[in-house]
Amino acid sequence: MVDVVDDLVRSGDHRSVFLDVDPEDTGLRRRRLHRAALPATRALAAFTTLRFGELAALRRRDIDPEGLTVTVRRAQAELQDGRLFDKAPKSAAGVRSVSFPAELLDAVTHHLERFSIPGRDGHVFVGPQGGQLRRSNFRDDWVKARKAAGVTAELHFHDLRHTGDTLASTAGASTRELMTRMGHSSSRAALIYQHMTSNRDRAIADRLGAMIREGGGEAAG
Repeated sequence: MVDVVDDLVRSGDHRSVFLDVDPEDTGLRRRRLHRAALPATRALAAFTTLRFGELAALRRRDIDPEGLTVTVRRAQAELQDGRLFDKAPKSAAGVRSVSFPAELLDAVTHHLERFSIPGRDGHVFVGPQGGQLRRSNFRDDWVKARKAAGVTAELHFHDLRHTGDTLASTAGASTRELMTRMGHSSSRAALIYQHMTSNRDRAIADRLGAMIREGGGEAAG
């Protein structure tokens, strides 16, 4: 899954922003800007494990470039009639600050400067027509990015959250630290990811053992 995330983060074509477009065709320009903004969306989804609704509700003031954190204060929800509104997270644990790798800072800064709505309360991520980001107007661009990366159609955007949780566990996050990053008040999900990475470590050890056997000997005492 690490390679999948790397491919997805790299697959956005920023050059599309600078293509010559008829000034009257603002819809086409906005769609191209929206596609160019996708790398930051994918990167934060994978490495902060935020849910789609949490990403869609982010404001500029929720991003701290100096502290390298994203603060979740709300989540976007959609009514049956299509209206969008912000709601409080499901539990107190959902309100949290999540650190992101310094290696993402350039992409995040570029996104804020180029694509986000101005002002402290401006949305960080917007839809292809300049309005609010919603699942329906994001889906097509996600599918295009997934195809460009040569990734299976079974990979959904939410899987980036699972990837981030697994990577955090692999990096040594404790159960409590995983709970905080995930915004969970229960340890159940965090323990699942820790169990997964424990199994992976066992698989690596088994492969190392196979290499020793294939070498015709035993580990030196």
